[in-house]
Amino acid sequence: MNADCLFCKILAGEIPANRIYEDEFCIGFPDINPQAPTHLLLVPKEHIASQAKALAEHKPLLGHLMATAADLARTQKLDKGYRVVVNTGDDGGQTVHHLHLHLLGGRPMGWPPG
Repeated sequence: MNADCLFCKILAGEIPANRIYEDEFCIGFPDINPQAPTHLLLVPKEHIASQAKALAEHKPLLGHLMATAADLARTQKLDKGYRVVVNTGDDGGQTVHHLHLHLLGGRPMGWPPG
Protein backbone atom coordinates (compact mmCIF):
# COMPACT_ATOMS: atom_id res chain seq x y z
CA MET A 1 0.00 0.00 0.00
CA ASN A 2 1.04 3.54 -0.74
CA ALA A 3 -0.20 6.08 1.83
CA ASP A 4 -0.45 8.86 -0.79
CA CYS A 5 -2.35 6.79 -3.37
CA LEU A 6 -6.06 7.48 -3.94
CA PHE A 7 -6.80 3.86 -4.87
CA CYS A 8 -4.86 2.52 -1.87
CA LYS A 9 -7.02 4.77 0.33
CA ILE A 10 -10.15 3.35 -1.32
CA LEU A 11 -8.83 -0.19 -0.81
CA ALA A 12 -8.16 0.60 2.87
CA GLY A 13 -11.70 1.94 3.31
CA GLU A 14 -10.48 5.48 4.03
CA ILE A 15 -12.36 6.81 1.00
CA PRO A 16 -15.76 5.35 0.14
CA ALA A 17 -16.45 3.70 -3.20
CA ASN A 18 -19.45 1.81 -4.52
CA ARG A 19 -17.71 -1.57 -4.77
CA ILE A 20 -19.66 -3.56 -7.30
CA TYR A 21 -17.02 -6.30 -7.39
CA GLU A 22 -14.42 -7.61 -4.97
CA ASP A 23 -12.28 -10.71 -4.66
CA GLU A 24 -8.95 -11.48 -3.02
CA PHE A 25 -7.00 -9.74 -5.81
CA CYS A 26 -9.00 -6.68 -6.93
CA ILE A 27 -12.02 -4.45 -6.57
CA GLY A 28 -14.32 -2.91 -9.16
CA PHE A 29 -16.27 0.31 -8.87
CA PRO A 30 -17.79 3.00 -11.14
CA ASP A 31 -15.51 5.78 -12.38
CA ILE A 32 -16.41 9.15 -10.82
CA ASN A 33 -15.99 10.81 -14.23
CA PRO A 34 -17.62 8.30 -16.61
CA GLN A 35 -16.73 8.46 -20.30
CA ALA A 36 -19.41 5.95 -21.34
CA PRO A 37 -22.77 4.76 -19.97
CA THR A 38 -20.83 1.94 -18.28
CA HIS A 39 -17.41 2.99 -17.02
CA LEU A 40 -15.96 0.80 -14.30
CA LEU A 41 -12.50 0.72 -12.79
CA LEU A 42 -10.85 -2.55 -11.87
CA VAL A 43 -8.09 -1.97 -9.32
CA PRO A 44 -5.65 -4.60 -8.01
CA LYS A 45 -5.23 -4.74 -4.25
CA GLU A 46 -1.47 -4.78 -4.71
CA HIS A 47 -0.04 -1.32 -5.36
CA ILE A 48 1.72 -1.37 -8.73
CA ALA A 49 2.36 2.18 -9.95
CA SER A 50 1.59 1.46 -13.62
CA GLN A 51 1.61 -1.19 -16.34
CA ALA A 52 5.22 -0.17 -16.99
CA LYS A 53 6.12 -1.22 -13.44
CA ALA A 54 4.52 -4.67 -13.73
CA LEU A 55 7.00 -7.52 -13.43
CA ALA A 56 7.00 -11.15 -14.57
CA GLU A 57 5.67 -12.10 -11.11
CA HIS A 58 2.56 -10.00 -11.84
CA LYS A 59 1.51 -12.04 -14.89
CA PRO A 60 -1.10 -14.09 -12.97
CA LEU A 61 -2.58 -10.89 -11.50
CA LEU A 62 -2.67 -9.17 -14.90
CA GLY A 63 -4.43 -12.18 -16.41
CA HIS A 64 -6.88 -12.20 -13.52
CA LEU A 65 -7.69 -8.52 -14.10
CA MET A 66 -8.43 -9.15 -17.79
CA ALA A 67 -10.58 -12.21 -17.06
CA THR A 68 -12.44 -10.28 -14.36
CA ALA A 69 -13.06 -7.42 -16.82
CA ALA A 70 -14.67 -9.95 -19.19
CA ASP A 71 -16.82 -11.30 -16.33
CA LEU A 72 -17.91 -7.78 -15.39
CA ALA A 73 -18.72 -6.99 -19.02
CA ARG A 74 -21.05 -9.99 -19.06
CA THR A 75 -22.76 -9.00 -15.80
CA GLN A 76 -23.12 -5.43 -17.09
CA LYS A 77 -24.80 -6.77 -20.27
CA LEU A 78 -22.18 -5.29 -22.60
CA ASP A 79 -22.91 -7.96 -25.21
CA LYS A 80 -22.64 -5.49 -28.13
CA GLY A 81 -19.04 -4.77 -27.20
CA TYR A 82 -16.83 -2.90 -24.79
CA ARG A 83 -13.36 -1.51 -24.40
CA VAL A 84 -10.70 -2.28 -21.77
CA VAL A 85 -8.14 0.49 -21.37
CA VAL A 86 -4.95 0.74 -19.32
CA ASN A 87 -3.50 4.25 -19.29
CA THR A 88 0.23 4.10 -18.53
CA GLY A 89 2.30 7.08 -17.42
CA ASP A 90 1.55 10.76 -17.68
CA ASP A 91 1.75 10.84 -21.49
CA GLY A 92 -0.55 7.80 -21.62
CA GLY A 93 -3.23 9.67 -19.68
CA GLN A 94 -2.70 7.97 -16.31
CA THR A 95 -3.90 10.30 -13.54
CA VAL A 96 -3.86 7.88 -10.59
CA HIS A 97 -0.51 6.13 -10.37
CA HIS A 98 -1.86 2.75 -9.28
CA LEU A 99 -2.37 0.26 -12.10
CA HIS A 100 -6.05 -0.04 -13.03
CA LEU A 101 -8.24 -1.10 -15.92
CA HIS A 102 -11.08 0.97 -17.35
CA LEU A 103 -14.05 -1.06 -18.59
CA LEU A 104 -16.13 1.11 -20.93
CA GLY A 105 -19.29 0.19 -22.79
CA GLY A 106 -22.92 0.94 -23.47
CA ARG A 107 -22.23 3.00 -26.60
CA PRO A 108 -20.24 2.60 -29.83
CA MET A 109 -16.55 3.34 -29.35
CA GLY A 110 -14.66 5.47 -31.86
CA TRP A 111 -11.25 4.82 -33.35
CA PRO A 112 -8.60 5.97 -33.00
CA PRO A 113 -8.96 6.70 -29.28
CA GLY A 114 -7.33 9.74 -27.74
